[in-house]
Amino acid sequence: MRVVLASASPARLNLLRQAGFDPEVVVSGVDEDAVTAATPGELALDLARRKAAAVAPGIGDGVVIGCDSLLELDGIAYGKPADADDVRARWAHMAGRDGTLHTGHCVIDAATGRQVATLRSTLVRFGTPDPVELEAFIASGEPLVVAGAFTVDGRCAPFVESIDGDHGNVVGLSLPTLRALLAELGIRITDLWSDPAAHARA
Repeated sequence: MRVVLASASPARLNLLRQAGFDPEVVVSGVDEDAVTAATPGELALDLARRKAAAVAPGIGDGVVIGCDSLLELDGIAYGKPADADDVRARWAHMAGRDGTLHTGHCVIDAATGRQVATLRSTLVRFGTPDPVELEAFIASGEPLVVAGAFTVDGRCAPFVESIDGDHGNVVGLSLPTLRALLAELGIRITDLWSDPAAHARA
């Protein structure tokens, strides 16, 4: 069965590869800025559903995985920053505080059209980078391509004090959540592994 990731996120692709998948990437083309919701969590879940649904019709037989991540701080949703000034403004607000990283997950069995989805949320405690550290982080380009202008698996990791919840969820995809959603569709996650030797050990 094909595994299709409806996301351009290199972090999500890497997570799936490390977990034994060999996914195809098909970017959904969903205009995220045009979608609104009552809460940041609902927005992340809706965007995940939209991404998966946009890709599934073009997949004859396979599993389509759609995800979207947003940082919630003071009830406001933060996706990818617009530019370096936006990163500076966000970190001035985030530093030394707690935020919640929401990731919406949606899985569609393209052959049947069955869809399952859920939201996973993780508390993130931010440190306080000094001005030189922050400028070096911005110059790396890393915060410009990730939700909330931070990561836990790259140059930003030293500026995240701790998380309370699933580490993968903060990276962009919760593997335990994916396993549960696949199970709802009657699919065992090990059946989607690309490594025959690993599959035989399951």
